Amino acid sequence: MSGRRRCFPAVFLKTVGILLLLLLAASCLPLTVPRFFGYHIYTVVSGSMEPAIPTGSLVYIREEKPEDIAAEDVIAFYGAADSASIITHRVVENRVVMGEFITRGDANQAPDRNPVPYSRLIGRVERSIPGAGKIAEIFTSPKGKILAGCAVLAAVALQGAGALLESRTGKKCRS
Repeated sequence: MSGRRRCFPAVFLKTVGILLLLLLAASCLPLTVPRFFGYHIYTVVSGSMEPAIPTGSLVYIREEKPEDIAAEDVIAFYGAADSASIITHRVVENRVVMGEFITRGDANQAPDRNPVPYSRLIGRVERSIPGAGKIAEIFTSPKGKILAGCAVLAAVALQGAGALLESRTGKKCRS
């Protein structure tokens, strides 16, 4: 520093602004960085895979060739050919010759009624984080996006207020 003492209120405001941005960035990392490495990220909304993957978990899916999927792997697939619903179940059997999987949710007593054609496979579940899906839902909802935008604006305002306070107080400010 140039030998002058820093104004504590200004430093405090700037520090809070930086911490707010860091907190926002850190909470978004699990939702963004894995996508750069080829993962699909989904939130589990039903209890069919409990207790292994509880409702509200965030699951990370890696694309795989259907032939490379083995029994006991957990996969994600589209519920129907024209459906946007995504199901996460365990593979009971991979019928390579027929190009389909027999799946079952861990919480279900019997295998799913309909085999899953290879064309509906998204990939294999590589990791799940219980409870993190609820955080993801917050950030991806319209209210969450507005909240994140407000946090950025608040951080910028705190930085600006700190800089303004520093420039106006000059030597009058005590630390």
